Amino acid sequence: MSVYIIAQLKFTRRELYDRYQARFLDVFRQFKGRLLVADERPQVLEGPFERDKIVVLEFPDKLAAMEFQESPEYAEIAVDRTAGADAVVLMVRGRKDQSPETIRAIDAWSLTQAPH
Repeated sequence: MSVYIIAQLKFTRRELYDRYQARFLDVFRQFKGRLLVADERPQVLEGPFERDKIVVLEFPDKLAAMEFQESPEYAEIAVDRTAGADAVVLMVRGRKDQSPETIRAIDAWSLTQAPH
């Protein structure tokens, strides 16, 4: 089952974060992940959001995600990320069946649960 690492970042020392970002892809390419989102202008649809950037990474499973997250290669560059940005970082599980039919069925069900 796919897992996703979602980071919400607030820059504190942009020059350090930029140094991290310049090295990130070279490190990330060594692992079994895909960069899905790196957006410094997310559109807030609901609620307060006091962050500067959202990053979403996809991995085939939790083991692959943790291999990246806990690797010495990532730890070496992550020093600049933690010094350059406050972050909330989450790992979430994908659904086992993410076919378009299932997603449409879930969306239709959720509409029936919304308060009117």
